[in-house]
Amino acid sequence: MGHRDQLLEKFKKHDATVGIIGLGYVGLPLALAFAEKGFTAIGVDVDPTKITALNQGSCYIQHIPDTRVKAAVASQRFIATADFARLKECDAIMICVPTPLTETRDPDLSYVERTCVEIAKTLRPGQLIILESTTYPGTTDELVRHTLERTGLKSGQDFYLAFSPEREDPGNAQYTTTTIPKVVGGCDRDAGDVAEVLYAQVIGKVVRVSSAAAAEATKITENVFRAVNIALVNELKVVYEKMGIDVWEVLDAAATKPFGFMRFNPGPGWGGHCIPLDPFYLSWKAREHGVDTKFIELAGEINRNMPFYVVDRLQDALNTRGKAVNGSSVMILGMAYKKDVGDTRESPAFPIAQRLLALGAKLSYHDPFLTEVPETRSWPGRPEMHSLPLTAANIAQQDAIVIVTDHTKVDYALVEKNAKLIIDSRGVYREPRPNVVKA
Repeated sequence: MGHRDQLLEKFKKHDATVGIIGLGYVGLPLALAFAEKGFTAIGVDVDPTKITALNQGSCYIQHIPDTRVKAAVASQRFIATADFARLKECDAIMICVPTPLTETRDPDLSYVERTCVEIAKTLRPGQLIILESTTYPGTTDELVRHTLERTGLKSGQDFYLAFSPEREDPGNAQYTTTTIPKVVGGCDRDAGDVAEVLYAQVIGKVVRVSSAAAAEATKITENVFRAVNIALVNELKVVYEKMGIDVWEVLDAAATKPFGFMRFNPGPGWGGHCIPLDPFYLSWKAREHGVDTKFIELAGEINRNMPFYVVDRLQDALNTRGKAVNGSSVMILGMAYKKDVGDTRESPAFPIAQRLLALGAKLSYHDPFLTEVPETRSWPGRPEMHSLPLTAANIAQQDAIVIVTDHTKVDYALVEKNAKLIIDSRGVYREPRPNVVKA
């Protein structure tokens, strides 16, 4: 029996060990999903605090309950470790590591490269390697394949290589790891076959495409679509404000059309690991082929400027009240990049906070999901900040409240009643109010 048939048999019987590298928002729920379906899942991460927490049955991702982790650990189906040597035990290995951008918005694949080097140390015949990290078309066939083949083993002959983009939406109770359709593309037909069968054991629907590059392009296309449309409504927000038209009223009305319109909402910018980063992977790769991606670049420019638009609206509103930003007490409401999660990756709250601090504001924040602001790439060497309780007294002490993230746990009636000035970048308040300025 060849490697392909051996893997297919193991996967169908759930008699396989699956390795997941990177236990963040993508890797951890994937590892738990496999463990809960009877596979042995070995999760590998370089952060020792994550390993300790997981093995103690504690979860650092808010929307994943501790009970899931405790049950998976107790069943001995889920093992968290920092030891990459354990990958030799795995029949399939999934790479779920970050793919950020450099300061010049070029792809930074250093995490993927280092991970592939670690995999290569124990790579053996009969393993399936799947890249899940979002990247430009060709990464799996080029960077990953070439790194692994330096071992002397050959893709499609000794081991199998595929790409399957993550589609996690943290905090979305309707769509989870196992209910979101999974796109899969192999570097060859056999790789696609074994990857498709593996995911079919835990995911409700698997969508097979012809190649790894097509799967990579699928994820990029999804995020380019969102980035461009977010930029469009953000630009319309600015245009309509100049015309005295409420963009939220317009969007509510437009959304009643049962065909030909898909609603996107404006905001203070873009956030999360995907939308602000992934489109530029395609831009970078397109330049290699002599093609300019004008829509992507323009969308990036508009969305990156939205935090400054919010601060400008705050400045104008304070000026009309005889105050400057310098010396004013300003509270940011919501530091996470999206509602009802504690995820701060690429949050527009950070450029807003940095601009306000540069202008001399006395800055505070409230976020029910973040007791303190973590240090991130977009908030290096940050001042120590802790979430201020959202009481009537604390609200009244502020010269302005800036709504950046519209968490549902926030009492917006309390905010409206006690705030001197509210800068609303999320359309929380639809009816005109004397102390609310839309941004």
